[in-house]
Amino acid sequence: MTYERPNIREMAGYTWGEQPAQKQVIKLNTNENPYPATASVAEVLKNLRVDELRRYPQPFANGFRDVAAAAHGVSRDNIMATNGGDELLRLAITTFVDAGQTLGMAEPSYSLYPVLAAVQGCKVSRVNLEKDWSLPRDFAAQLNAADTRLTFVVNPHAPTGQLLPVSRLREIAAEFKGVLVIDEAYVDFIDPLCNYNAVPLVHEFDNVMFLRTMSKGYSLAGLRFAYGIGSASLLAPMLYKTRDSYNTDALSQHLATAALAARDEAAVNWQKVRDERGRLSAELNSMGFAVIPSESNFVLATVPDSEPTSPTSGEELAQQLYKGLKDDGILVRYFDQPRLRDKLRITVGTAQENTQLLQSLQSRLQQAQQQSDDATQV
Repeated sequence: MTYERPNIREMAGYTWGEQPAQKQVIKLNTNENPYPATASVAEVLKNLRVDELRRYPQPFANGFRDVAAAAHGVSRDNIMATNGGDELLRLAITTFVDAGQTLGMAEPSYSLYPVLAAVQGCKVSRVNLEKDWSLPRDFAAQLNAADTRLTFVVNPHAPTGQLLPVSRLREIAAEFKGVLVIDEAYVDFIDPLCNYNAVPLVHEFDNVMFLRTMSKGYSLAGLRFAYGIGSASLLAPMLYKTRDSYNTDALSQHLATAALAARDEAAVNWQKVRDERGRLSAELNSMGFAVIPSESNFVLATVPDSEPTSPTSGEELAQQLYKGLKDDGILVRYFDQPRLRDKLRITVGTAQENTQLLQSLQSRLQQAQQQSDDATQV
């Protein structure tokens, strides 16, 4: 006998990237920042008092909201703190999409989106990306035709790392009839030369919300702290109705506030990631991979083309490389889904980690080529 709701019984849960217990593994599979949080965060952590934990935290994380509001040129009412970005996604669905209604997303995209939709019992409208991984020009029109109440657009995109310009986001916001959540989990790694800043859209549109997280750019993935930016009227139902009573704890509030206040310190590591992203992409391309230009802290690399006479397909080679790297103590991400089966998503690590990855990949490619040659001669 089962007590689950039918939609829960029938759904599949989210598949996490591997989180091994051993510390010697090189983790390039879950887009974590390879560098530690700033000295400002470490100092606040060192001075936190255990006595603070006997009281409930500030319900709205107002101290953090004020720092975030100042950082983005908005007011406190335009900021909502959440227990990680995933809570903001869940709150948006809970608040704006009823069971049986429709959630929209690009395909492929963050694989948690349809999982959260299944939990809510709502339908999913998937709009396929173009061959070059861009959004189709009629993206909003397709969503409107499906009576979509809420859509998620991750920018920079995951898993490709491609960036939509603010002008394109503005077009979508103006045309789409539902709530548009722009998931900016990787925004801190965008090249400053792109001059990207979409937050002012919240002053133009009352249906636009941004997701920002402390997990990636601020090296606080283990903390679980994020925030939303949107019009006061859009955030209010979540702030005062659907959000948990104390959804962020006292320690997280202190540390997230310190991290955001020390943005310039964190930005030093963002540039390190950008520099290594460029080196990693160039080296992979020189090895025969096809790397999509990325503005994130990861790259999506298509494995080298097989010879016409080779018995090994791109999908098989990608799986071989993924497993071979794992045997070498290096974790990357392999997605067993359409358009991604011949690709590896690789998080940008430290210079040393990236060099070790490249050396291991080169060795594994040579092994695969030798095996292919042997099989052809049989």
